[in-house]
Amino acid sequence: MAEIMKVHGSVISTATQRVLACLNEKELEFEFIPVNMAVGEHKKDSFLAINPFGQVPAFEQGDLKLFESRAITQYIAHGYAEKGTTLIIPGRPMATLSVWMEVEAHQFDPVASKLNWELFFQANVWNSDR
Repeated sequence: MAEIMKVHGSVISTATQRVLACLNEKELEFEFIPVNMAVGEHKKDSFLAINPFGQVPAFEQGDLKLFESRAITQYIAHGYAEKGTTLIIPGRPMATLSVWMEVEAHQFDPVASKLNWELFFQANVWNSDR
């Protein structure tokens, strides 16, 4: 039996949500470990041992430690190909899918994340106490 997968992250992080969605699509058991970024848990030595960049998510399975959500989802999709939803497709369709995954990662996500921060979190979450 494979060792339990652990995801360290924040539910407000789209990168963490990406990993959780993949795990759920694959119908895999995992442990979610909340990281309170507001108090700097992601900058503590224990977290930096998993992700030296101090960002969420971080992933552990036994002695395997991964970070970067897309790398984590690739590991899950390939390592558990026979489980849950099929996320890896053969040949040209996968190549086309990979192109659009790169577009999302480098063209859409940076801008969308900034907009989400300014229009939602900055206005509603972080300023609600002030």
